[in-house]
Amino acid sequence: MSKNYNEKLTAFIRAGIDDKPVTPRYDPFWQSLRSTGTELWLDTGDMDEAEANWTAEMTALTTNNTLLNNEIQKGIYDSFVPQALELVSHLTINEQVKEIAFILNARHGLRLAKKFGGMVSVELHTDTAYDIDAIVSYGLRYRELCPEQFIVKVPYTPEGLIGARLLHDMGVRINLTLEFSTRQNVLVTLIARPDYLNVFLGRIGAFIADNKLGDGSGAGENALLASQSWVTRLSAETGSKTRQIAASLRNYTQLDLLAGADVYTIPPKVAAAGRKSLGGLFESRLAQRYDVPLNDDAAGLGIEKFWEVPDSVVELGRQLGKEVPAYGEEIVAKAHEAGVGDMFPVMDPEEKECIAAEGKIPVLSSWKERILSGNLSPDTLLTLAGLASFTADQKQLDDRIRGLIG
Repeated sequence: MSKNYNEKLTAFIRAGIDDKPVTPRYDPFWQSLRSTGTELWLDTGDMDEAEANWTAEMTALTTNNTLLNNEIQKGIYDSFVPQALELVSHLTINEQVKEIAFILNARHGLRLAKKFGGMVSVELHTDTAYDIDAIVSYGLRYRELCPEQFIVKVPYTPEGLIGARLLHDMGVRINLTLEFSTRQNVLVTLIARPDYLNVFLGRIGAFIADNKLGDGSGAGENALLASQSWVTRLSAETGSKTRQIAASLRNYTQLDLLAGADVYTIPPKVAAAGRKSLGGLFESRLAQRYDVPLNDDAAGLGIEKFWEVPDSVVELGRQLGKEVPAYGEEIVAKAHEAGVGDMFPVMDPEEKECIAAEGKIPVLSSWKERILSGNLSPDTLLTLAGLASFTADQKQLDDRIRGLIG
């Protein structure tokens, strides 16, 4: 992209944002939770939902492809999209759509930043997930738009690890997303060294419960707490100051069960339910571990991989962190050589279609044979399913753009 184009695009995205800043109130309930060391982010792109729950103790909002799509489908930017077309008309149709999707994400992120005054996690287009150059390019463009408040979300893929590290080394704040296990976050901390990383703990419990391996309790919480411990230790080793996010809490009880974790991303409904139902006297749970009831059907499926970390993963992370590969294929090859190929399996087109069709929570019967053979694992499966789900929502957003630009 030329300098002149970027300057025009930046001016267009910023122009006319007139959202009135909120005056946040202080709330002893959230102050008590903050006192355990947990930073509080709202997990929404909805302005009204955010305003109804925002308090002075909250420091950020986080959006993603799904949440942004929810806002775009309301039609609030339908008149804005044709104006954007004038700037991108020199590009191919596919590139026009991707650029306008970036414009919408950035525009909405800037509105949230102005209205609430906190940081905002902004997401990359899913087409960039396996494209290092695109990850870096869009990451730099987000930073240029709002360097003090934007945090760029990069997905957990081999290319995402490399792109995130390159952006980190350029001073771009990064939120590495779509992780589901401690061992994944060991690699993230040592290789990518982002400002933030995640465990989407609710989907771990849902995978266990939906596939009748147990009731789902305790598993996501243990994965988060174990990851927090590892990330804290390894961040001291790398000097990266990576912080652990308990991502998209599903139940208000988790506000108490995970108190002391570095960051919560809290959907507004969970925030409201917690505020109504909990007493508001919090203490750190970082030393806590929870029971994970599993039945015999869970045997051999590697459920413990959500929270256990073998030495081979730590050694692989240290090796790749010291000499970061130029290509994602190198990370995949190194993982297979280290005996942890289940973290980066090779999937054929039919398997990718199956993952996409099953939604956020994979159907175990489709994958059990591969998992038992050792070349796929539940944490990796949830990551692939999460990216496929985001891709489906991104397509809905892109299709709306296509309809508006003709």
